[in-house]
Amino acid sequence: MKNKKNIIVMISFMLFGILSLSKSMIKEEVPTFNNSKNIENENNINDEDENNENEQKEDIKNKIENKKQDKNITICIDAGHQEKGDSNLEAKAPGSSKKKPRVSQGATGVATKKPEYILNLETSLILREILQNKGYNVIMTRETHDVNISNSERAIFANERNADFVVRIHADSLNDSSKTGACILIPSKNNKYTTSIYETSSEFSKYIAEEMKNSNIKMNGIFEREDITGFNWSKVPVVIVEMGFMSNYNEDLMMSDVNYQKKMMESIANGIDKYFENK
Repeated sequence: MKNKKNIIVMISFMLFGILSLSKSMIKEEVPTFNNSKNIENENNINDEDENNENEQKEDIKNKIENKKQDKNITICIDAGHQEKGDSNLEAKAPGSSKKKPRVSQGATGVATKKPEYILNLETSLILREILQNKGYNVIMTRETHDVNISNSERAIFANERNADFVVRIHADSLNDSSKTGACILIPSKNNKYTTSIYETSSEFSKYIAEEMKNSNIKMNGIFEREDITGFNWSKVPVVIVEMGFMSNYNEDLMMSDVNYQKKMMESIANGIDKYFENK
């Protein structure tokens, strides 16, 4: 009888131990579960900005894809500068306290004595005709010289009209008269104002640069810029094509030759075609 009692006591101790261990394991599992939930919430918060940015990029691509199918693609051409510059200041980006002149006067050709704003509009009108013949809808920020449209207003013009792409036409100038060649400027990937349009702008620029090289136009490269007001205000993928240097005697003459202008504008139009063909 005594042995039976001892056995019962031992079994009771064993059962008590098992129950205690189970409770301990359950208690340890609870904080582990909560910690993982907290980490997940933190990751969700950290990823929120990135998700919003990706959604904006996806919206741009979806919009372009839909318009491709409808054959309803709108290209905005901005002929850089104007007859009179405007030194009054405007914010260089939405909500920014930093300001820049609304629009500068632009360069002047050393050989032709032609102001840049005239050259820019000459070539922009050629580009408009080429793009319209290809079936694109084309809008222009200006069609005359006697206007006063700031750099931010040019970007807003394209935003409000739901343009799919903006081409800004400019020419360059330096104190070094030996410098020649075209280049393309695009928004910076590191600029908070242009993150959502960087990728598409960069893709466009590569197709245009390739077509310009195929046409034997000297290309100095593609460069990202953070300081351009017209980029910072844009919600639309955008590039600036700097056609060449008005400070170089021969290149200045060449840029005023209508055959060269057509060749360069056809290269830009072909680059736009290639982008949409590959989307």
